[in-house]
Amino acid sequence: MSFKTIEYKYGKIKIIDQSKLPDKLEYLYISNIKDLRQAIRRLSVRGAPALGACAELGVYLGIRDFKGNDYGSFIRKLKKVSGYLASSRPTARNLFWGIERVSNIAFKNKGLSVGTIKALILEEALNIINEDKESCRNIGRYGASLIKNNDGILTICNAGILATCGYGTVLGVLYRAKEKGKIFKVYISETRPLLQGARLSAWELKKKGIDALVICDNTAAALMQQGKVSLVIAGADRVALNGDTANKIGTYNLAILCKYHNIPFYIAAPASTFDLSLRSGKDIIVEEREPKEVSTLLFKREISPKGIKVMNPAFDVTGHRLITAIITDYGIIRSPLDKNIRKILC
Repeated sequence: MSFKTIEYKYGKIKIIDQSKLPDKLEYLYISNIKDLRQAIRRLSVRGAPALGACAELGVYLGIRDFKGNDYGSFIRKLKKVSGYLASSRPTARNLFWGIERVSNIAFKNKGLSVGTIKALILEEALNIINEDKESCRNIGRYGASLIKNNDGILTICNAGILATCGYGTVLGVLYRAKEKGKIFKVYISETRPLLQGARLSAWELKKKGIDALVICDNTAAALMQQGKVSLVIAGADRVALNGDTANKIGTYNLAILCKYHNIPFYIAAPASTFDLSLRSGKDIIVEEREPKEVSTLLFKREISPKGIKVMNPAFDVTGHRLITAIITDYGIIRSPLDKNIRKILC
């Protein structure tokens, strides 16, 4: 399987339109921040690391046509662009991390010309794409050590190639385990309401030749009861300093089930997903998305009565005491997470 989730080509951001998968592999070519923000909002591009890369390139798209060499005016433009992109999705830490990282290039190089600063911002954005690929491979290498032959591994949502700049976090662990010759089975939670598991993870794993089955979200408990699940690995959109983790809604359910059935529950995430300014998950803002994601089948068919009220949080927060360990690009952070995160990442 050879494809790139994100590229910058001919002055445009080239991304896979994930809303079309698995039926069609189509690309979007984005040349302005309005279209980029819409692509982020409608989940044409999604996944914390992928959002970070898009945000970085988006900042460049927003400032590249700035005219003149007045630094103050340029910074005001930069902040306006950054705020506009940051408002697209509130929970994903990498989105904000990416914006902050490229913005800091401008703040640290006040003495240079605006043209030079713009070039440095683009260079930094492209560097981050390459860094993310290496980061994911490190996560895969560390995480593969946790997988044994004949394991049954349960995942939720999609934290694979599509959610990153290449290789993936959760699925990167599976790809590396397969490369090492390990034999295992993967259970993919469909991940209502937009079915990122059934559509995206299933698409990736099938192309990679990995033994995988799609399950209804509410099948997980029965599989654990039957002894078919050896471990659960989930991704992350934001991790607080104490290890509390926000991820796709339903992740908390799986963590509780793992606790009851004495099954290891792992998070796979790069250091860039950690928000060390937050002491706990209580401070994580959880995005509420539009009702039609729940009341229709992929926006194509109404399945709820018209006028019924809908609750649609995109994420939930899993407390650090339910997490066995977090697989990062710096190594595996084990319990007690609130102490070991400081040791390894701070």
